[in-house]
Amino acid sequence: MTTDRSIKVLAFDAYGTLFDVYSVTSLCEELFPGQGNILAAMWRAKQLQYSLLRDMMNAYKDFWQITEDGLVYCANSLKVELTPGKRRRLMDAYLTLAAFPDVRPGLEALRETGVRLAVLSNGHPKMLAAAARSAGISHLLERVISVDEIKTFKPSPKVYNLIGSRLGVERHDIGFVSSNSWDIHGAGAAGLTAFWIQRSALEPSEELGYPAAAVVRAITDLPALVGL
Repeated sequence: MTTDRSIKVLAFDAYGTLFDVYSVTSLCEELFPGQGNILAAMWRAKQLQYSLLRDMMNAYKDFWQITEDGLVYCANSLKVELTPGKRRRLMDAYLTLAAFPDVRPGLEALRETGVRLAVLSNGHPKMLAAAARSAGISHLLERVISVDEIKTFKPSPKVYNLIGSRLGVERHDIGFVSSNSWDIHGAGAAGLTAFWIQRSALEPSEELGYPAAAVVRAITDLPALVGL
């Protein structure tokens, strides 16, 4: 595991890294008994797939719309009735996703080291702001950066370049943190120092040629690596 004391800014992915996208599973199960787990997993997979496909199609829709489109697809695929009320409840759940237990203490410890903290996410600005407020971490973040500014999704290098341009720092001063291995490789390809939070010990790294500079199990492991 490498240590990098030159990091001035740490930018975090949001979904799966700060916020648990599978915290909607219990609601999925409540609304569709016996289908909760598969619906939550399929919904997340379709959400990511649609963001990649829309980039390839040059047909941008914001992440809120992609999330809703993915939900509709999954309901149709599973042949369950997605009433307007159920659709609204499931979509609203994305505004109050549970934060992982290590998030707030990890961010607080990082702030104490002097590292500047930000979010870089595919999420729509309103989604991100609501989730950060719900998790009680808004005050710890200097900036929340959404791809909606440039209407291109990760892992495009244009997205990772937003960190330096919005925060006024050089690429070599930026660390990027994600639990999504594909996101780590995207950041590495863009020239950033990437830290992978391997939330599942069984998950292997993607084989895309730009592995993480360090692998940790929680955000609380990061201060020892990047603190000044």
